[in-house]
Amino acid sequence: MTNVTSSDGVPTGEAAPTALVTGGDAPRAIGPTHEAVAPGRVLVVDDSRMNRLTLLRMLERLGHEAIEAADGAEALAVLASGVAVDLVLLDLVMPEVDGFETLAAMKADPRLATIPVLMISAVDELDGVVRCIEMGAVDYLPRPFKPTLLEARVRTSLADKRLRDDNARLLATVERQRTELARFLSPRVAQLVSSPEGEALLAGHRGELTVVFADLRGFTSFCETADPEEIVRVVREYHAVVGHRVTEYEATLEHYAGDGVHCFFNDPVPQEDHRLRAVRMTVALRDDVLALQGDWARRGVRLGFGVGISVGQATTGRIGFEGRYAYAALGAVVNLAARLSGEALPGQILLTDELHAAVEHHVEATRIPDLALKGIDHPVVAWNVAGLRG
Repeated sequence: MTNVTSSDGVPTGEAAPTALVTGGDAPRAIGPTHEAVAPGRVLVVDDSRMNRLTLLRMLERLGHEAIEAADGAEALAVLASGVAVDLVLLDLVMPEVDGFETLAAMKADPRLATIPVLMISAVDELDGVVRCIEMGAVDYLPRPFKPTLLEARVRTSLADKRLRDDNARLLATVERQRTELARFLSPRVAQLVSSPEGEALLAGHRGELTVVFADLRGFTSFCETADPEEIVRVVREYHAVVGHRVTEYEATLEHYAGDGVHCFFNDPVPQEDHRLRAVRMTVALRDDVLALQGDWARRGVRLGFGVGISVGQATTGRIGFEGRYAYAALGAVVNLAARLSGEALPGQILLTDELHAAVEHHVEATRIPDLALKGIDHPVVAWNVAGLRG
């Protein structure tokens, strides 16, 4: 073994390292020669103490915080401890846990997989370096390496990591905003607003919709006599079951105001079964409200539930004014569903004749002829859904 002396004149007692810096000069302070990069924390993993000291000093002179590990096992322990690390300089050949095993363990751990890893290797280890890059290492430093090459590799790796971190934070923010948006809009519309292809749909288009209107019978009278706290409690209970069913059956919720709920199917996402889907949702919702009515009755609240459903062509898109938009459906089919809902008795789900013809094999329904609806100049045929078949 040949004893060597460090750049500080301290005998190390180790064999002469293979990673001493070349380039004609001893290790020196290196100023940034390119666009400055914010300092980072770099973990140096090497079984040679001399090699580690050389890298630690060079990194600190570049303005980075450097920490060290004598082998792969120690490096993984440091990373597992929760210490934030921006970059790992990893020796390829080490006893016990080598560079391959350390890199594989990092990439297998979701908490560590995004930390960039620079491999340190001798020229005759290039086959191993290629394998490491295939495993996820970002680059390598060949031994012996020059200070300028170290600076460039570290700067690039840190910049790439920060860009990835920024993108991850941006995506998390977008997802959080989308989640919050879905609290105020229909989940379907929230997805539409935050997608590139949604802009064309928001501009307006025409297609077939199944439209649903529902509200509570006797709600106006209830509000005139009940305490405000009880009104709020009833509305929250009602909206909870409505929200659950709207989400479950993937309806687009246009709006709800007090006891009134308006939603539609087959837009913005096409649904081949939109007619039957709408009927199934309202039957499930009627059962939900029936369960609520038992508790309401014990509290002295008497409310019914009525629904109107129609199918036909409508125009959907963004309506409103700057600062306050809504995604809405417009057309005679919307008015017809609203008028049917207004005529529905407590517990009734009224379908148009056209809609009943499309779902008649799936429902038990009673025909209601010559129904006069406000705003419609001719009698219509409606069907009251008693339940679902099968």
